[in-house]
Amino acid sequence: MKVHTTNYTNTFIEIAADSPVESGEVPPLKGNKRTAVNIQFEMISRNPYKYTSDDILFQVFAEKNELTKSELKKAREEFFSRGQPCLRASPLTKRYGWGVHSGKDGKTALYGSETAAYKKLAADRNLTVIKAMKSSK
Repeated sequence: MKVHTTNYTNTFIEIAADSPVESGEVPPLKGNKRTAVNIQFEMISRNPYKYTSDDILFQVFAEKNELTKSELKKAREEFFSRGQPCLRASPLTKRYGWGVHSGKDGKTALYGSETAAYKKLAADRNLTVIKAMKSSK
């Protein structure tokens, strides 16, 4: 079975060109349930450089599908047996003003687009710098 990945290494994802905000915003909760973007934000912001993109996206899938611990290994294999949208398609980078840095080991951290660290990463010639996907075509 082919295994797909959403992980980047030594890469910085800038906010989308059509992002409606100019600084990082905490994604609001919708009612009392966490949305996919809430899970992504919490995982990365509370644990910088702990999780890869694959870890984060699979955790969203696992929570949304209420998987049990015994189901996780097989479900993860099935999940990555087909391509998945990467963090370039996340509302974090498209709507909420967060850049995502993936280090040499693929582990991620968030940087608000208003910060000096964001600007430094966006200008770093040792990184692959890519834009998040636009919301509109």
